[in-house]
Amino acid sequence: MDHTAHEGHDNHAQHGGQAGASWGMAAKATLHCLTGCAIGEILGMVIGTALLWGNVPTMVLAIALAFLFGYSFTLFAVRRAGLDLKTAIKVALAADTLSIAVMELVDNAIIALTKWMIGRGKGHAVVHAYH
Repeated sequence: MDHTAHEGHDNHAQHGGQAGASWGMAAKATLHCLTGCAIGEILGMVIGTALLWGNVPTMVLAIALAFLFGYSFTLFAVRRAGLDLKTAIKVALAADTLSIAVMELVDNAIIALTKWMIGRGKGHAVVHAYH
């Protein structure tokens, strides 16, 4: 029996072919992504409002900046961990694309629904008659 091949196999099996990740690492990665997204969204809303843009262009800018900042924060973190730029970009895209897309979809759907409700005198807008 070739022990060298067996030892290499044990090492690979020991790690399950994957890098181990703790809950702390996952929480930190999620925090980087969410922080970047929040900064991008707020900045997009501020810029769109300052330029007197309508809702749609402002939301498009906010979403684009959310992706940009979300990816950037993750990219910075994985580069600091020692990954080369090409690998870091692949990791950031793989790790964050679905997360950011779902978050943006839900967030902007809630914002649009809230604006629609307020525009029709529904939701919290009903209380304004009693203030």
